[in-house]
Amino acid sequence: MFRRTALAAGLTALLAGPAAAQTQITIQHPLPLNSHYGAGATALKEAFERAAGNRYRVVIQRNDNEREAIESVQIGTIECVITSTGPVGNFVPDTRNLDVPFLFRDSAHARGVLDGPIGQELLGRFNARGLAGVAWMENGFRHLTNSRREVNNPADIRGLKVRTMENQVHMRAFSTLGALPTPMAFSELVPALQQGTVDGQENPIPVIVANNLNQVQRFLTLTSHVYSPAVLICNPALLARMSAADRAAFQEAARAGVAANRARVTADEESGVEELRRRGMTVVTTVNTAAFQEALAPAFAEYERTLNAALLRRIRDWQPN
Repeated sequence: MFRRTALAAGLTALLAGPAAAQTQITIQHPLPLNSHYGAGATALKEAFERAAGNRYRVVIQRNDNEREAIESVQIGTIECVITSTGPVGNFVPDTRNLDVPFLFRDSAHARGVLDGPIGQELLGRFNARGLAGVAWMENGFRHLTNSRREVNNPADIRGLKVRTMENQVHMRAFSTLGALPTPMAFSELVPALQQGTVDGQENPIPVIVANNLNQVQRFLTLTSHVYSPAVLICNPALLARMSAADRAAFQEAARAGVAANRARVTADEESGVEELRRRGMTVVTTVNTAAFQEALAPAFAEYERTLNAALLRRIRDWQPN
């Protein structure tokens, strides 16, 4: 009886053939799973796994060091990363144009630019750097926090040690305002704030909320000084190995990720300020944007010289159809 059962099982396995191989795609991002990046990554994962059957498995991992994650995608040790553009300019210099302060009027302006010809042109420039720019996601408008004092005008920033991303555009802006910009990886931020290595930092509301920065920062000023895009970057070899149908499904899944990510940013920005107040932060909501722009005039002049002045003009002049 045993021999007949074993023979039948073996015959069934032979007829069924080998199980289809499953390809793993690792996506890293620097925030908790319950965040706007997590929402985007999860939506992409669910959409692509569903479209591709059981042939792909998407694994989401956290990596607080965005520059390290981009390098890993470039050399192929991981497949994809969702990152703010802060460190991307070190790999694709043209993206630095997006980091200029007060470049975008509002989220609709930013999303319209990135989803249109300008954004697609910029994604096309990743290829020459050994990277594939797949889709623009969102981090949100950046605001200033610190542990020393309320910031009501540009003069209040003078002398503050402010953690920035490893981004020359951001650093130039804060040094122009009289702050002491201190670039460091996000993974180093909380210890630096706890130890007093830096007084403050700047990030969008969703990042401040998701990482409980209220525990190490007392004051929040809604400066909206820079719109911070995020971008899904993948290793080109991953996309090259896919069939045309799978590449199309992955791109469609990326669009689902963008929609989920932006929806979460919108929701977090609507509720986040009140949540940070509830957690004990002092929030300055009325900001004289014109005063900040005037104080940044020397930096703007430098950006016109060192970045792509024509591209900056196209972005500023963009209007919805």
